[in-house]
Amino acid sequence: MKKYTIQTAPFVVPTTDGKRIEEHFGNTVNGNSEISIARMVAPPGWCEAFQTPEFEEYTYIIRCKKQFNIDGDIITLEAGQSIKIHKNVRVQYANPFDEACEYLAICLPGFSLDKVHRED
Repeated sequence: MKKYTIQTAPFVVPTTDGKRIEEHFGNTVNGNSEISIARMVAPPGWCEAFQTPEFEEYTYIIRCKKQFNIDGDIITLEAGQSIKIHKNVRVQYANPFDEACEYLAICLPGFSLDKVHRED
């Protein structure tokens, strides 16, 4: 059995909002529901609906800025900063800025649509 896995072809999640999601490890790539690791690029002006996920989400900002509305607390992170948002916390992710934001997202357990609980 191989002792490691190199990911050279992440799964590009289809989106309708201009955000690029490249899942390197997780449900869509290898069926691993324990963790998901994805590189994201959120375009300027992008915003998601509020959600209350059943997983912890760690975000590391690679380039530019990203805004978080964590149950009414507005937080902006810049390149080199990171955050952990606990599971079952209401959160909204956005990029109201002029440049695309590149970041890594890690979810524990892994991201799945049935556990994100996005609001309409």
